[in-house]
Amino acid sequence: MKRWLSFLLASMTLPAVAQAEGRPPVSDLRETARISMAETGAEGMAFAVVKDGEITQVEALGIRNEARDPLTLDTVMYGASLTKTVFAYFILQLHDEGRIDLDQTIDTILSRPLPSYTGFERTHSKWGDLAGDDRWKVITPRMLLTHSGGFRNFYFISPEGELDFNGTLDIHFDPGSRYFYSGDGFILLQFVLEQGLDMDVGEEMRRRVFRPLDMTKTDMIWREDFAENLADGFTIDGKSVPHDDRSKVRAAGSMDTTISDMAKFAAALSRCEGLTKASCDAFFAPSLAIPTATQFVNVHAPLPSEAAYQNLAAGLGLIVTQGPRGKAIFKGGHNGNTGNTLVCVPAEQECMVILSNDVRAEAAYPMMIQAALGETGVPWKWEYPSLEFVER
Repeated sequence: MKRWLSFLLASMTLPAVAQAEGRPPVSDLRETARISMAETGAEGMAFAVVKDGEITQVEALGIRNEARDPLTLDTVMYGASLTKTVFAYFILQLHDEGRIDLDQTIDTILSRPLPSYTGFERTHSKWGDLAGDDRWKVITPRMLLTHSGGFRNFYFISPEGELDFNGTLDIHFDPGSRYFYSGDGFILLQFVLEQGLDMDVGEEMRRRVFRPLDMTKTDMIWREDFAENLADGFTIDGKSVPHDDRSKVRAAGSMDTTISDMAKFAAALSRCEGLTKASCDAFFAPSLAIPTATQFVNVHAPLPSEAAYQNLAAGLGLIVTQGPRGKAIFKGGHNGNTGNTLVCVPAEQECMVILSNDVRAEAAYPMMIQAALGETGVPWKWEYPSLEFVER
């Protein structure tokens, strides 16, 4: 805690403008990150800041693997569920071109009934389990992008949160009626593009998103050139875990990227580059209220929750809330050895993206975001209910 006291004493000499905004100037964010890593024990962290639609700072700190090689601006890191936001951006481009309608039912896009597509369990999901439940016919791309298709996260995770690879894919509630976080929903939309529009989703995302934005070290599938500067992960107890070389495109979370590349995406997102104004508005619109106290709840939990956050809603591939500076959007990406976050204030064209190959870093994210963007209103306990956050 002495490190935080030293930082606070130093901050008393900051310019008056920075003090009035309640956050240090950008140049001090690196020191803030160093201190947060020391407080959490995180081995590696990278971050980027966008102001007025332009990248103002990109930093990488710490190590990328057990050999203690340095984490750099071009280290390839696991994007996790930030993939979903990038995929939604791609879908909105298709929408602008008239290739897909957000409110078109998927049964009108597929060439045959969804349950007839069997044998896709290892690459996509168990569509055959939906035979006898015709509610799949009313599902739309908008529902899948707002996590309201009716599915739980993955068919192999039980309603109680246990791994069960013999589990079934079920529609638990009427599509469009409520939010429930679902990776299978995003994979279904990917499948609809592949089967209904004969689209190679990985190649199309390279052509439409990664190449135009000069995201040279980002892909939806493993590339051999990633191996030269690759981040392994660190668990909550500090154990090193090798990077998972994903061999299949998965819209729910197969993207590998770098902080340099994600800075470019965040800047484009803040400007809504490559999208029409209508699609930009739809992207950030609060499309479906989220009346839950935490992001992950039991699928059978009653709604609404008495402890639910106010003004919290699903956007397309992201979450929308209201804060002191107006609308804010955010999206996390997490597994047992990865912690990522993206937060933007659209009206100000401001964003911060943080990638960490150490899940322990997440405890410092509220402090890091506030230091860069001020108070955004992001409900951190909804996103990370079990964490004790580092505070200045």
